[in-house]
Amino acid sequence: MREKFGFLICLWILLCGNCLGRFVVEKNSLKLTSPESIKGVYECAIGNFGVPQYGGTLVGTIVYPEANQRACTIFDDVDISFKSKPGGLPTFLLVDRGDCLFVLKAWNAQKAGAAAILVADNKDEQLITMDTPEEGNARVEYVQNITIPSALINQSLGDSIKKALSSGKMVNMNLDWRESLPHPDDRVEYEFWTNSNDECGPKCDSQIEFVKNFKGAAQILEQKGYTQFMPHYITWYCPETFILSDQCKSQCINHGRYCAPDPEQDFSKGYNGKDVVVQNLRQACLFKVANESRKPWLWWDYVTDFAIRCPMKEKKYTKECADKVILSLGVDLTKIDECIGDTEADVDNPVLKAEQEAQIGHGSRGDVTILPTLVINNRQYRGKLDRGAVLKAICAGFQETTEPAICLSEDVETNECLKNNGGCWLDKTANITACRDTFRGRVCECPMVNGVKFYGDGYMHCEASAALHCEINNGGCWRETQEGRTYSACVDNISHGCKCPPGFRGDGVNSCEDVDECKEKLACQCPGCKCKNTWGSYECSCSGGSLYMREHDTCLSKNVKTGLSWGFVWVIILGLVAAGAAGYAIYKYRIRSYMDSEIRAIMAQYMPLDNQPNEVHHPDI
Repeated sequence: MREKFGFLICLWILLCGNCLGRFVVEKNSLKLTSPESIKGVYECAIGNFGVPQYGGTLVGTIVYPEANQRACTIFDDVDISFKSKPGGLPTFLLVDRGDCLFVLKAWNAQKAGAAAILVADNKDEQLITMDTPEEGNARVEYVQNITIPSALINQSLGDSIKKALSSGKMVNMNLDWRESLPHPDDRVEYEFWTNSNDECGPKCDSQIEFVKNFKGAAQILEQKGYTQFMPHYITWYCPETFILSDQCKSQCINHGRYCAPDPEQDFSKGYNGKDVVVQNLRQACLFKVANESRKPWLWWDYVTDFAIRCPMKEKKYTKECADKVILSLGVDLTKIDECIGDTEADVDNPVLKAEQEAQIGHGSRGDVTILPTLVINNRQYRGKLDRGAVLKAICAGFQETTEPAICLSEDVETNECLKNNGGCWLDKTANITACRDTFRGRVCECPMVNGVKFYGDGYMHCEASAALHCEINNGGCWRETQEGRTYSACVDNISHGCKCPPGFRGDGVNSCEDVDECKEKLACQCPGCKCKNTWGSYECSCSGGSLYMREHDTCLSKNVKTGLSWGFVWVIILGLVAAGAAGYAIYKYRIRSYMDSEIRAIMAQYMPLDNQPNEVHHPDI
């Protein structure tokens, strides 16, 4: 009776958060391109297994099998294969819902060669998420080996596709995941809802394996600021009626506020749910302390090392073992203990209280009710918990052309620029291309090279702009060096272009040929001149020791030039002397006249001058 009561308590802890939860069905687009009668864009629900091609598309043709239409048995039994022939489109297998697990249908479809599986609902209802089986089901160990994407379509769409196929028409389809995850900017924010428990069967094993494999990529993305990561832990509360029961006391801390189910689902052995809650809290506090010291990526090291060094099976799932791991990473253990606080006190724990509040969905994100759950840009991830699949999903969360290099590696995406240069502009000589590979495909965008920006449509034309454009492949113009001289046809100014320099003629792009100025009588044509052509120019000499004036194309005698020069100099000197003498004479004349007039004026004030009339002045009477 005690064990049954304990099981009911554990079941309540598992379900109390789920019964009112808002579970969001994540969707992607399904575009039917033929036949005309069903052409259009529809929604389908992404399965919670396999590998959805986040950020990409998959084109194929739909097949509905004549036998084994629910795909509950292997198709080898009915001698059917869906492997596409060379040059043919991939095959999307349409099957009916019912009779067996969703994952079994997908596994059988994958083994038969299908590129994707579509499951048609067997009743008229809203789309649901095809989930994996419950924990501990040993029969479905193949779940982690499913790599094809899966989608659930509604009943009416399934019927329409079957009708078109039965009439002999080919049904082509495009599965599109490009908008399944928001990608607003150059940083991705993601959450990982996990658990420190390592005794919950295949799900715990795959979760631990994922953390080990994804750690390197996660730390690179975090350290370089490409992502903002936050770990979370699900806890439930104990019903108030059972708070004082032995079951709640063994599964909960802080007086029933934060609980976790028993790891082995057996209350009589091993660790209790209470131990799991405390270790979860320790991991959350380690992230909090590491994040405050600006090293949030240490969480990945701690979780990985703890899983290796402190497993439940070896009875090392303890505080002592955890503390050793923490100290080895150089994290302040005192701050972590302060964060954990008193787990026996009848008070709220700020960290775990925030975790419970975070479980409730907001915006486009539903409630978190299952483990593990990955939330990327506030959208729950669907698919296999695998390094490659998750990294592909995270990369789909970056705004196009802002993805870090790790997202463009060969194991994550295909470089569309490698084939036919992606159909973009290419300068083969300078090895400059407008093709820019992105996670979702490619963009044709004129590049910037060595500080020089190219402008154009990116498809047919890109042209360098700015004064330094001649530094890039000489602006695409002709250039050649001979006899120690280099000539270029690149015009390095506002009206940039290609024009052969003086002494050459041609298109300036492919060639510029030397002009023979002597042969074509373009220079050095004066009497007595001797012309010799050089590459890009010419040389002209005069007989009899004369000097050649290039600007006038004439020869001048050195002697004549000297005589004329000295005669001209003497003329200038004599002219200056004459001008000086004339100026001095004028100066003397003007000074003398001025002095005479001043003296006459002074003398007139004191005595009459001879040329002035006599005047008689009478006193007034």
